[in-house]
Amino acid sequence: MTHAYVGLWVSEDGHVRHELLPNGRYDEARGARRSAYQGRWAVTGTHIDYWDDTGFTADGTFVDENTLHHGGMVFRRRRGTG
Repeated sequence: MTHAYVGLWVSEDGHVRHELLPNGRYDEARGARRSAYQGRWAVTGTHIDYWDDTGFTADGTFVDENTLHHGGMVFRRRRGTG
């Protein structure tokens, strides 16, 4: 899957990190806990839906190409290795 939103999205405080993978899966880290949550994702327009492997669901909205609003938090796209 090639999608404009594939990549790493980080909450403003850096605590939550969503990696949207090109295979339609995601891996979420929280603090020092890597892979805290994993599941699948899909985007329709600017709306993203998440389905966690445990059955939890969530959603969010991309307000521009580098900003995601999800779960009351603002995420920014992180590019490169930094």
